[in-house]
Amino acid sequence: MQVKTKLVVRSLVFLVVNSMVASLALADSSHENSNASKWGVGIFAGSEKTPYKGFDNKAEVFPMLTYENQWVRVFGPSVDVKMGRAGPFSFELTAKYSGEGYEAGDSSYLQGMDTREGGIWLGGRVNWKNEVANLSAELLADGSGNSKGQQFKLGVNRHFQLGAVNLVPRLVINWQDQKYVDYYYGVKATEANAGRAAYVGESGASTELGLRVSYLLAPTHTVFLDMSATALPTSIKNSPLVDSNTKSAVRVGYLYSF
Repeated sequence: MQVKTKLVVRSLVFLVVNSMVASLALADSSHENSNASKWGVGIFAGSEKTPYKGFDNKAEVFPMLTYENQWVRVFGPSVDVKMGRAGPFSFELTAKYSGEGYEAGDSSYLQGMDTREGGIWLGGRVNWKNEVANLSAELLADGSGNSKGQQFKLGVNRHFQLGAVNLVPRLVINWQDQKYVDYYYGVKATEANAGRAAYVGESGASTELGLRVSYLLAPTHTVFLDMSATALPTSIKNSPLVDSNTKSAVRVGYLYSF
């Protein structure tokens, strides 16, 4: 099946967001508390396996840009404003664009479905760094009003340094409310047909396991590999639009920091 323009754009957004998160974390730890501005440019390739029926998976290659200073962090279509610290805790406001959703032309199985739009998600995040692990909690609401949904994420990761190699395993629990699940995975009565029953989504929590591996070629040159697999909640797996219990992504890239 020919990949549609919006599917390519949605893949771009997903991959850029995640690769930006990965690349920002690749910065040398000696600069972690620096107030100086930090830029990064590079390139990456990635592929995402979506749970929707009939979607083709295709690897794409894109340029990469990051920026961070004392007050703000920009990565792809996402901006974090740093609100300060309290001991080991740091607080941020965040705005990010999500390319979730689909058009009926994205898959033959989606013919007759109304378009599901992505949008701007707004919220806040608290991070807690300690000697054992890095933890975060994030609450987001759909600022575009398309799904009118909310998400709440709990994440934990741990850095392991092996010479020039940095390993960062992570676990993320992402709770999505009923409005979110119903908008992206529900089937309205007007969209139902003989092969696609009406479906009302319910809230649920997905579980993501991921691993980032980075290698420092030189002080300003880094290559990385990021892999993730997400187990979907029953409320999504039961949707007639879905034919997989999981979704996954693989990204590989190069970053020059300055």
